[in-house]
Amino acid sequence: MYSDTEKMIAIIPARKGSKGLPGKNTMEFNGKPLICHTIESAINSVMIDEVFVSTDDKEIADISKSYGAKAPFLRPSELAQDHSLINDTLKFMIEKIEETFSKELDSIIVLQPTSPLRTSDDIDNAINLFYEKGADSVISFVKASHPILWHKAINEHGQIIENSYQQFSNRQDLEITYYPNGAIYIFSKEMVFANLSYSDKTYAYLMPKERSIDIDDISQFNYAEYLAKQQR
Repeated sequence: MYSDTEKMIAIIPARKGSKGLPGKNTMEFNGKPLICHTIESAINSVMIDEVFVSTDDKEIADISKSYGAKAPFLRPSELAQDHSLINDTLKFMIEKIEETFSKELDSIIVLQPTSPLRTSDDIDNAINLFYEKGADSVISFVKASHPILWHKAINEHGQIIENSYQQFSNRQDLEITYYPNGAIYIFSKEMVFANLSYSDKTYAYLMPKERSIDIDDISQFNYAEYLAKQQR
């Protein structure tokens, strides 16, 4: 049994514009608009109190509301540009939610709609980790397939440029590395308004590769949909 003080507000950022895959948030994914999979996972979480969608698009807002999320105000256009910072959107949402609904938010969970394979259990486990650790933030990570030492840059002529890691090693001798998969971000309010994501009290919530697809183009969309059908 969880108390209301342990529950969080979820914010799903979903602007209209997307260069990699235009209109992706409303594209049909496994039978319903892409954003709805994240909304449903959030609503089914026992650790989330309410789900808010931050969007500049009325169609996204209407779809979100039809699936049980709140979208009481549209995002200002200056917060919905390619160069806009997500942290400015989070500040805007926190202030508007507190003002409109007379709430005092201590922390929030941010769920991107481009991670449709994340589950309600992932959300609950990440929030529990946040509270158990007394964390400033919890961010979902996935194990990297290849060591960072193998990464190289390629210039405009197609030539390989060495990075700062020049040495060669066998994979089994290298440290295992992880990277954020985009599925879950939990921040204290203080972290948001300090424009910080990481501190010495930031913890990783580890997720498997099969739930860590972050959709940015059509190939990722198709692969994620294939995985979703297999899991179903």
